[in-house]
Amino acid sequence: MTSKRSTGTAGLHVVDRRIPMRDFSKSLPMSLLRAREAVMKQFRPSLRVHGLTEQQWRILRALAAVDAIEVTELARVAFLLGPSLSRILRDLEGRQLIERRTRKADLRRGVVSISQKGLKLIEVVAPTSEAIYAAITQRYGTQRLAKLQDMLVALEDGLGTLELADAAPSEGK
Repeated sequence: MTSKRSTGTAGLHVVDRRIPMRDFSKSLPMSLLRAREAVMKQFRPSLRVHGLTEQQWRILRALAAVDAIEVTELARVAFLLGPSLSRILRDLEGRQLIERRTRKADLRRGVVSISQKGLKLIEVVAPTSEAIYAAITQRYGTQRLAKLQDMLVALEDGLGTLELADAAPSEGK
């Protein structure tokens, strides 16, 4: 393996190590994270004005789409780990933005729904959120954004059926 140093555009010292992988900046996970960050950068100031984190907003949006949902299912649809979700739900409940109860059939299963106060907060935040979406759409293009969303769904669907590769290749293959 050879190695050489160069100075990148940000003044960083980049080392070219000739590793047998694509460049870090061209990896799909990094590209998706950079795109997500570019989008969320547009929304965070508005959420902050309303005292919300992006995770709290994600939960409120998910809850606004259903009558009630089990906590484990909410974690899945909101892409949050259980411990994080538990902490966020405690905060949202303390602010009376959500309501929690247990299933009568199984007291171990928690059910969550959005409260009237939570719905009112969404009504207040929604116009700004929609204006941000409109600005993104105008800048990126309606058709390009629709195509991107279709491509992301196709990527998710395609990878959903892909068998996971072994973490490490076995010897002798």
